[in-house]
Amino acid sequence: MKRILVVDDDKASCELLREIFAAQGWEAESAQTPEAALALAAREKFDLVVSDINLEAAQSGLDILREMRDRCPVILVTGFGTLDAAVEASREGAWDFVSKPFKVEEVVATARRALERASTVDAGAATPEELSTHYERAGLTGRAPSMIELYKEIARVAPSRSTVLIVGESGTGKELVARSIHKHSPRSSRPFVPVNCGAFTETLLESELFGYVRGSFTGAASDRKGLWEEAEGGTLFLDEVGETSQAMQVKLLRALQEGEIRRVGSTRPVIVDARVVSATNRDLEREVKAGRFREDLFYRLSVVSLRVPSLRERRSDIPLLAERFLRAASENAGRGRLRISEGALNRLVAYDWPGNVRELESAVEYAALHARGAEVAAEDLPSKLQSAEVRQAASRSPLAALYEDLPSLDELERRYLQHVLEATGGNRTRTAEILGIDRRTLYRMAARFQLKLDED
Repeated sequence: MKRILVVDDDKASCELLREIFAAQGWEAESAQTPEAALALAAREKFDLVVSDINLEAAQSGLDILREMRDRCPVILVTGFGTLDAAVEASREGAWDFVSKPFKVEEVVATARRALERASTVDAGAATPEELSTHYERAGLTGRAPSMIELYKEIARVAPSRSTVLIVGESGTGKELVARSIHKHSPRSSRPFVPVNCGAFTETLLESELFGYVRGSFTGAASDRKGLWEEAEGGTLFLDEVGETSQAMQVKLLRALQEGEIRRVGSTRPVIVDARVVSATNRDLEREVKAGRFREDLFYRLSVVSLRVPSLRERRSDIPLLAERFLRAASENAGRGRLRISEGALNRLVAYDWPGNVRELESAVEYAALHARGAEVAAEDLPSKLQSAEVRQAASRSPLAALYEDLPSLDELERRYLQHVLEATGGNRTRTAEILGIDRRTLYRMAARFQLKLDED
């Protein structure tokens, strides 16, 4: 039987995870402090550790990870944190990451993968799944499963030299993803140079990217480095790369293949070491089939491809983002701390946000300027959120629907009671002792949850 060590400073969370794992036929032990967990691990052998990363103690889940990583896989659980912690945990050897509030099937699937891998590969030598968590300082904010997967991919690709193509709709935060990759790479101390390929004509883009020599065109009074050279040792970010012309694509391909560029008007090659990360809101595979984008350049740019989800695909992140934007907008406007009413949040969640995160930020800033008191009401939102269609969608309480998969307190209590009854073999006296209640209260609880109490 597989044995799992659960570590969480919250007793209820420990018991819930133990119940989840027990239902899969796995044996689970729990500890509420890192010290107790490590003491338990010193006495007994475990096949997997599932630990909260943020523990109210001198040590954290990362300390448990460092102690246990050579013995078995470690899965970290958290409701908040930073991408810095994610990358650190990834480098330290974390197996995977699960965010709170978690779904039972997600926890079970992650644990099963770890146990299956550990049974065939030595856990200490195995390449771990990349850990990630929430990055709330540079704008990459989100706890939806699709964002968690994106964070994992960022942590995975950051240390490499490979090109990365970031795809996603306008306003989803593709440049923030690129900056995160650079920040957590070995090149972080060198320049991050962004170039908006769609903002220049072909001629201007060539001179901006590759530089020029004196006299190469009217106005070229002296030699000038291009942005590709400026990114030496660092990262060059080609935004809107799908907007480039066929002629420019040929020059980009040559620079990527040879690792060198030629300034406009020069025949002398300049070797440049810069990692290239690009982004587009176009479907480049479709562009390739239509003959508008070179297939060989596409493959050069997309050794790794990351997709940034649209905001409507992760509506559960809208309240989190809205609070963050409202806090910033309040400070910029010189107002006191504002809060968002439930009615306003329902409107925000109901709207489809074609402009994604950028559009949401603009709407929240507008609302902050128009709020009459300390609370942003639905009426303070922009006119596009006042339409009959949005109002009707908001009347169905989409905010409440975001959390309908979470168990109620009664459901958690019922599960725990059932777990203790099963653990004691239905012994009423022992069950009451463990729960810290008398037998009369136990009978009332069992009747309320329609659970049958066997004879002692």
